[in-house]
Amino acid sequence: MNPLRGIGLKIASVIVFVAMSAIIKSTSGHVPAGEAVFFRSLFAIPVIVGWLVYRGDLGTGLRTSNPMGHFWRGLVGTTAMGLSFAALGFLPLPEVTAIGYAAPLLVVVFAAMFLGETVRLFRLSMVGAGLAGVLIVLSPRLNVDPTAAGLAARLGAMLMLTSAICAALAQVFVRKLVQTEGTAAIVFYFSVTATGLSLLTLPWGWVVPAPGEAALLVLAGLLGGFGQILLTSSYRHADASLIAPFEYSSMLLAILVGYFVFAEVPTPRMLLGAAIICAAGVAIILRERQLGLERARQRKAMSNQQ
Repeated sequence: MNPLRGIGLKIASVIVFVAMSAIIKSTSGHVPAGEAVFFRSLFAIPVIVGWLVYRGDLGTGLRTSNPMGHFWRGLVGTTAMGLSFAALGFLPLPEVTAIGYAAPLLVVVFAAMFLGETVRLFRLSMVGAGLAGVLIVLSPRLNVDPTAAGLAARLGAMLMLTSAICAALAQVFVRKLVQTEGTAAIVFYFSVTATGLSLLTLPWGWVVPAPGEAALLVLAGLLGGFGQILLTSSYRHADASLIAPFEYSSMLLAILVGYFVFAEVPTPRMLLGAAIICAAGVAIILRERQLGLERARQRKAMSNQQ
């Protein structure tokens, strides 16, 4: 265990994923979301395979005993990815990032509903506070605005909210998969499934990207694969409860990229909602870490008594 290395890898993964989102956003005016998913998924595969070869895990890392589990996780996860890519064409990058933070909050609710996990009052109250923050971010987009820009922004908000719901469901599938499947297999088969499913969007108007756009889309795929490796590696060096709060550093990066690259100025309401969401998410993580430490101490005390 090397906590500082784990935190560094986590922050590096956040930087890479924000850069990937910025690239997708820069091409969203011409390239359909389904086509962007195809590039993002296809060109992540060689990076992931190269990583497995480097680790010597190619033979064992791709074994699976639950192919349908990978398919259903891929279906829901690909839907989440496609919707978020579509939302990037309608909303500022920081706003998309803030609404996406609803996913880990919804995981708490879905885990209780579908996995039977116990959810205490503190976690429920923080989920409620976080979702209130999401509503604060969404509220300007829900107002009646008959202009084309207003309708487009409302569509983007609904797309991103649906993406967050699908992303949370995908995490529930992952929690089931990790009981029998390795991390390498989960990452690899998601990219393969997403590549195949994205081809189903061909009839909805794929385009031939300009050379510059094609290069950016390939780069987005490579960054997606590299970011996944960084993220996976970060959890090899530190506890998830220690690393997870650093996910919210993507908000600051999204604001900076949105301002300097896309001339997007975040509104006070958006910043307030994002702050509430981040605070609720971090509170849940820290509380779970505290409970985990208490359970570990209790187990140690019981073993000493025996």
